[in-house]
Amino acid sequence: MANNTNEGKKFLDSVHQYFDHAASYSRLSSGIIAQIRAPNSVYKVSFPVEIDGKVEVFEGIRVQHSHHKLPSKGGIRFSMQVDEDEVKALASLMTFKCAVVDVPFGGAKGGVKINPRTSSVKTLEKVTRRYAAELIKKNLIGPGMDVPAPDYGTGSREMAWIADTYQALKYGETNALGCVTGKPIGQGGIRGRAEATGLGIYFGLREALSDTELLKGKGLNGNSMEGKRIIVQGLGNVGYHAAFFCQQDGAIITGIAEREGGIYNENGIDVKEAFKHRSENGSILNFKDCKNFDNSEEMLELDCDILLPAALENVIHKGNAGNIKAKIVAEGANGPVTREGEEILLRNGIIILPDLYLNAGGVTVSYFEWLKNLSNVRFGRMGKRAEEASYRRLVNAIETSSGKSMTNQERAFLTQGADEISLVRSGLEDTMINAYHGIRDVMVEKNIPDLRTAAFLTAIEKIGVSYESLGIFP
Repeated sequence: MANNTNEGKKFLDSVHQYFDHAASYSRLSSGIIAQIRAPNSVYKVSFPVEIDGKVEVFEGIRVQHSHHKLPSKGGIRFSMQVDEDEVKALASLMTFKCAVVDVPFGGAKGGVKINPRTSSVKTLEKVTRRYAAELIKKNLIGPGMDVPAPDYGTGSREMAWIADTYQALKYGETNALGCVTGKPIGQGGIRGRAEATGLGIYFGLREALSDTELLKGKGLNGNSMEGKRIIVQGLGNVGYHAAFFCQQDGAIITGIAEREGGIYNENGIDVKEAFKHRSENGSILNFKDCKNFDNSEEMLELDCDILLPAALENVIHKGNAGNIKAKIVAEGANGPVTREGEEILLRNGIIILPDLYLNAGGVTVSYFEWLKNLSNVRFGRMGKRAEEASYRRLVNAIETSSGKSMTNQERAFLTQGADEISLVRSGLEDTMINAYHGIRDVMVEKNIPDLRTAAFLTAIEKIGVSYESLGIFP
């Protein structure tokens, strides 16, 4: 347990070091900087649950890092590694992540110390509902207060249990489904949420690859994803979707690393088939035409254009950062690079796309889901048919004036109205593009040498404006 606590403390220290460095560029007063840096509240609870006729006590935590905007927002993770420092670090990152992509939430994070892989579904449901009840009775969850989401070890199933518990205890509240995001579609979820973080990573990477000024001298030509060699660490929801969308756009996935080891093929790996192989066999190893790596950490040091760590924090550190050969490290996970590791990467000319920007796709689409729950209407429901009717009139006019008829397939393509998933993906793409250029503008304006510092400073300045507008600071 001491080792886990040390890992959490190292993660929190890294976040604070990144923050402090970025804050040194800020015009804000030291008092506002201190307020932005500190967590607003930390709630720890121990609660009993009856499991197979015996009472077991579980530990839960919820950290609300910032109330500069409400509700606060952040995932709930189920893991035996959960500790206070780790959750504080993740809550802090959520605050800055939301600010970077202009999502009007404060940051939060939560966790329960439980192993989701060895616990039965019945146990997980009991623990999830009891943890939710503990938060509800302290008014630490709700559509206007704090809105959790899935994280490591949880998913749409757990979010549905939380929403159901909230509705039972807050009977009659019309916005009750907005108490949590990441729910199943049939229970208030939104189309496109499952792949949102991975798709956001793809959009962010694509934008960076078109930035000729940033990539000057890196040997990454072509201004596109085509032919870029990518190694992915973690084939969970985030890593899989990020790799899948990059591959769809022409990238070559040469390596995939997981906890049990890794696979490598310089000619490329079919991500969809590799995911299926692991699901069926319980291991990524022995996939067709691939070389096995028993130690997945070795794969971080293989030659590639883009290294995409999409699992847990602190995987690139001072012990291995000097061996990283990638030209870009794209942080799909939260905090995969320590402060010491980053200093080495930057000295070696490696570009880092920081987590508080690159993996913000999940919270962006969670925001869309929250808006959907508050409005109680599906996106596209009222406008889709009207759009299609308008497009049909335009197509008819073109056919009449040209004297040529379109095929049914062409007409269907040109007259399709925007449905929920297309609106969600469009909104996510626009968010990631605008946020990238916002970070780059700050980078140039303040003469900041790296994207992470610029991203942190962007967030700090936006949050500072919120605090100043409240009029509670001199």
